[in-house]
Amino acid sequence: MNSVIIGLGGALPKKCVLNCELPKSLDTSDEWIAQRTGIRQRYIACEGETTSSLAVEASKKAMSMAGASSDDIDLIIVATATGDYTFPATATIVQRELGVKNAMAFDVSAVCSGFIYAMDAADSRLKLSKSKCALVIGAETFSRLVDWTDRSTCVLFGDGAGAVVLRSEDSTKGIQSSLIYSDGSGVEHLKTSGGVSTTKTIGSVLMNGKEVFRAAIEKFNESLQMLLSLNCMTIDDVDLLVPHQANSRIIEKLIVSSGIDRAKVLITIERHANTSAASIPLAMSELGAGIFTKKNVVLLSMGAGFTWGAMLLRF
Repeated sequence: MNSVIIGLGGALPKKCVLNCELPKSLDTSDEWIAQRTGIRQRYIACEGETTSSLAVEASKKAMSMAGASSDDIDLIIVATATGDYTFPATATIVQRELGVKNAMAFDVSAVCSGFIYAMDAADSRLKLSKSKCALVIGAETFSRLVDWTDRSTCVLFGDGAGAVVLRSEDSTKGIQSSLIYSDGSGVEHLKTSGGVSTTKTIGSVLMNGKEVFRAAIEKFNESLQMLLSLNCMTIDDVDLLVPHQANSRIIEKLIVSSGIDRAKVLITIERHANTSAASIPLAMSELGAGIFTKKNVVLLSMGAGFTWGAMLLRF
């Protein structure tokens, strides 16, 4: 039995903020941001828009594509670092809003790698026949974690959500393999300035940009090559590569080092900025049903912790 994606959907806040519309107090410009990151705009959650509301919107679209009802879903996992509350899990709020009655629901916190971590967790339960139909979501309102006076971080992030419906099927399609890792020695390079048990606040994003950039390039390449080797594939066998959307320069270096055809790489950072755990499923949702025309799809992530991972999907 394999865990097969049968539906996907995405959601963005109503407010789109162009680089030129960022606070005038920032010592930055559209040209500076675009050249250094590839970002032209981002979507920012407004009053009444939350991580759970974006997750619910994306989930409804995914369930509609899959033809799945609330009665079909028996597992909900939300990957997020920006949950609605310290507790309960945002997944339980999504469960309530979708009217899902008989399901296990929990959150995964692996920041930008959260979606692959969540997919791996869902895949394990489906393959063990402990669940039959899973809703896996990456959702963030990261704009509420940034210091809007810090140009080195606030220009990078945006809000959004992406969701997929996974069903256990007797098929050669679906999740083929995944590799997920973490290295706690990188904690200090990307973290928040506070937290519940330290400062009793949520804090704001702190980042050693040079070290994160270096680690992302290294881990992207390392995990991609390991995944290809594990599945006896070459880069030419990959029909679509969906990397975490953190910085266009990181993605460009990956394209060069891996030798992949640029046309096979899905890049959405220009429109979405870095939406953390939402970036991969949100990017995938832009293809809609078109993703089912791809055979071998590789997902790559790298985030705070450090955490990183790679996953091979077959459609």
